[in-house]
Amino acid sequence: MLSVELEFVVKRANRAEQIDAINLAQQLRKRFADQVMTVGQRVLFEFCGTNYIFTVNQAMVEGAEKSKGLVRGIITSDTYIVFETVPNSGIKVINQREAASSNIFRQKEFNLQKLGIGGLSEEFTDIFRRAFASRVFPPHVVNKLGIKHVKGMLLYGPPGTGKTLMARQIGKLLNGKEPKIVNGPEVLSKFVGETEKNVRDLFADAENDQRARGDESDLHVIIFDEIDAICKSRGSTRDGTGVHDSIVNQLLTKIDGVESLNNVLLIGMTNRKDLLDEALLRPGRLEVHVEINLPDEHGRLQILQIHTNKMHENSFLAADIDLQELAARTKNYSGAELEGVVKSAVSFALNRQISMDDLTKPLDEENIKVTMDDFLHALEEIVPAFGASTYDLERCRLNGIVDCGERHKHIYQRAMLLVEQVKVSKGSPLVTCLLEGPGGSGKSAMAATIGIDSDFPYVKIISAESMIGLSESTKCAKIVKVFEDAYRSQLSIIVLDDIERLLEYVPIGPRFSNLISQTLMVLLKRLPPKGKNMLVIGTTSEAGFLESLGICDAFSVTYHVPTLDKQDAKKVLQSLNVFADDDIDSAAEAVHNMPIKKLYMLVEMAAQGAEGGSSEAIYSGKQKMDINHFFDILGDIVSLRG
Repeated sequence: MLSVELEFVVKRANRAEQIDAINLAQQLRKRFADQVMTVGQRVLFEFCGTNYIFTVNQAMVEGAEKSKGLVRGIITSDTYIVFETVPNSGIKVINQREAASSNIFRQKEFNLQKLGIGGLSEEFTDIFRRAFASRVFPPHVVNKLGIKHVKGMLLYGPPGTGKTLMARQIGKLLNGKEPKIVNGPEVLSKFVGETEKNVRDLFADAENDQRARGDESDLHVIIFDEIDAICKSRGSTRDGTGVHDSIVNQLLTKIDGVESLNNVLLIGMTNRKDLLDEALLRPGRLEVHVEINLPDEHGRLQILQIHTNKMHENSFLAADIDLQELAARTKNYSGAELEGVVKSAVSFALNRQISMDDLTKPLDEENIKVTMDDFLHALEEIVPAFGASTYDLERCRLNGIVDCGERHKHIYQRAMLLVEQVKVSKGSPLVTCLLEGPGGSGKSAMAATIGIDSDFPYVKIISAESMIGLSESTKCAKIVKVFEDAYRSQLSIIVLDDIERLLEYVPIGPRFSNLISQTLMVLLKRLPPKGKNMLVIGTTSEAGFLESLGICDAFSVTYHVPTLDKQDAKKVLQSLNVFADDDIDSAAEAVHNMPIKKLYMLVEMAAQGAEGGSSEAIYSGKQKMDINHFFDILGDIVSLRG
């Protein structure tokens, strides 16, 4: 295939001419048959009584892998000739059918990993089909189909998932004009009308190109990073100037107005799609919406390979590195967070080669090795924003988990069946479970244990202690955000701990927050997006109050978590191993019907005041607790309560 650029030998102002590409190609193949053409060569020829010059831009052998490297080639009867024109030359080529496709892309094939993009092959396939497939074909094919090119796309998703990276790489892949990359806030100006002018200037080159070349115009790509900063819903920003509304109006006019451009592709990026004006998102404007979500395990492996590729090539990776295992461990990590894990692991490896006593000591570069332990330490240091809040969950079970008897075990097993149901179910994407019982009976600890044992990528606890001093509306916003974050994960668990505290319940009255109550009612019934499954576990000590509000009915299942009977208490005391075997039955009898949390506190108080020993000796098993001292502490607690 030969790509040539046409121009007149004698250039005259306002000169215009139409050339039939089919006839011209036939003439050139016949006239220059078996002649060698070199890239950059200029050739004079006459066609239909007019003298022209063509310049050889590119020579390619169709189907050859390295055809782009050709400098010269021989014209044969089978040579495809693609005609281009010099801007403002006055030459218009029609019936350009010789080219099987346009030269919109610089590369013949795409290797996303070489471009530094991992885990986004499906998203890139969608973008190519929707935004570029029609542009690959010559203009006359598109005209016959009677369609218009896609003029805009929106890449949205959580922070750090690769939206900006993908947009920039798309710009680099394209031939023609260099993409314009604009950060949303940079467009804003304090001067009246200046902001709107900045928006118009972005489209000026594309407008001039379209006027001069029409359908042959190059593609102009404009990339808007953080587009939500300037394109908020009209009327939502009350700054008194109306600047944001004017920006949206100006953009809408340029993309899809009376004199709309067909040679522009606007790429917007945001992690707050809900803030954008609806008119901007309809077909004809930013019509292609591609969610750049958190990578799956295969995607995480690709990202880790990209960031460790140079280390591997230069032998800085230890032999024990298992990227597949790291990909499995890093559930719900974004691409940026995975890059942070690699940086953190390298910092541990580099730190081993530095002597803090003598920073001027020569460094041993040859012995730098990043090990699996470095990566495991890095995973503790870099916590995913949309991952499991393991620290908060562990705080709910400070005393660990012990065997509390068959009744507690039965509830745990039933709850884990709900976890399995959420994993495999297609008909019930939302499952809700309420654990109710007396205060201190272990509801929060059980909910936290279920969340940890589920091994779900997203587990979060919503508790009143994290909302002290916040207004009703702020509390609602925080609760809604946790649910919105959970919807980004394929599997998620949310624990609503002490629901009555979240509702600000006071028995005198009774008084509670109706706004938070209604918010919870809606969220407990709202189904997650397609393909996402969720389990919500609530805990309460005021089941009667929740029943009166109708919140209990919003839960699919309710389990009663009881206090400890004699047999349950005996099992707990045996696991603590602080009493002599002869005293366990007496101690268990004394604490019958006591919540487990109170039992732990009682044992700890008795251990602290043990005569002739210490709590460390008692808990280590070197010394047993005096049963009479234990009864004294128990008597004090009961009498104080009475």
